[in-house]
Amino acid sequence: MSDLQQDLEPLLVNARQEIARCTTLADLDAIRVHLLGKSGEVTARLKSLGQLQPDARRAAGAKINSIRDALQSALEERKTALEAIQLAQKLSSDAVDVTLPGRGQPSGGMHPVSRTRRRIEQIFRAAGFDVAHGPEIEDDWHNFGALNIPANHPARAMHDTFYFPDGKLLRTHTSPVQIRVMETQAPPIRVIAPGRVYRIDSDMTHTPMFHQVEGLVVDEGISFANLKAMLVSFMRAFFEADVNIRLRPSYFPFTEPSAELDVSCMSCAGKGCRVCKSTGWLEVGGCGVVHPNELRAVKIDPERYTGYAFGMGIDRLAMLRYKVNDLRLFFENDLRFLKQFA
Repeated sequence: MSDLQQDLEPLLVNARQEIARCTTLADLDAIRVHLLGKSGEVTARLKSLGQLQPDARRAAGAKINSIRDALQSALEERKTALEAIQLAQKLSSDAVDVTLPGRGQPSGGMHPVSRTRRRIEQIFRAAGFDVAHGPEIEDDWHNFGALNIPANHPARAMHDTFYFPDGKLLRTHTSPVQIRVMETQAPPIRVIAPGRVYRIDSDMTHTPMFHQVEGLVVDEGISFANLKAMLVSFMRAFFEADVNIRLRPSYFPFTEPSAELDVSCMSCAGKGCRVCKSTGWLEVGGCGVVHPNELRAVKIDPERYTGYAFGMGIDRLAMLRYKVNDLRLFFENDLRFLKQFA
C-alpha cells in the first residue's frame, strides 16, 4: 500500500469528527472547501496520482474516490441536520402563544362633525323630511341666479366665492340643492340638504370649507309661524335641552321676511365669552319665507304655494353641542382631540 493510501483512513476519521462538531452551515461549508475544494486535501491527493505506477494509481484512485464520496455523503447529512435545527429555531422564535391575552386594537370613532350631521339627519327624517344631495361644483344659475341674486346684486358681496376659469364655482351654500329639488319635484316638498360648502373665510369660528344643512318646505298655507315652530322643536331635540333661541330680522335675497337664527352660547351659558364675542349668543344660521321670485324661477305658482327655508352651520352646531371653542380643531386631525369622541 502506498503512502498516499495509508493516510486516507485517518483523514476520513478526522474529517467525520470535524463535520459532526459543526454547529453552523458556514462552518460546515468551510470544512467542505478544506476537504473537497480546488485546493482541498482530497483534491490534492487526486492530483498526485500521476506520480504512482499504473497498478498503484488504480488502487489509490479507487480509494480516494471512495473517501471523497463518503465525505460528500457526511457533509450532506450534516447540512440536512443543521437546516432542520435552524428551521426549528426559527419556528420556535416566531411562534405565537395563543394562550396569551390579545393586545387588542382601539376602535375608531366617528368624527364629531359627521356625528353631528348624522344626528341632524335623524331628527329631520323623524319629522318627515327627505335628505337630498347636489354637486359641490355649481353653476352661477343654481348658486345665485335662481335664488333671486342677479349678476350685479349687492348680496353677492355676502359670499366670498371660489370661481373656476370656466365660470363655475364651488357652491357657497347648500341652497342650490333646494333649486334642483324644486326643478324635479312638485309640492308638497319637505327636504333637507346637508353637505360641504366653500367661502374665502378663516378664523376661530369660520373655515374656507365648512358644512351646512339647508332645509326647505313648500306647500299650501306655509307661514313664518311654521318655520319658528320647526326651529324650536329641532333645537330642543338636537341639544336635548330647553335651549333659548332668538330670531333677528335680517336680509336674504331668497327669503322675505328673513331672520338670523341665534342660540344661547353653550360655552358660557349665555354669560359672554370669546366664542360668542361676549354677547351670550352664537349665530347658527339664517331662515325665512321663500321669496316668490325663487318659486317662479322653478315654475311653482307663488299664488298657490308658499314655503320656508333655513340654513344652519353643522360645524357650528357641533361646536355648541360638544363645547368646542375653536372651529379649526375639527379639521387639524389632532388625534388627542379626536379620540375624545371615539
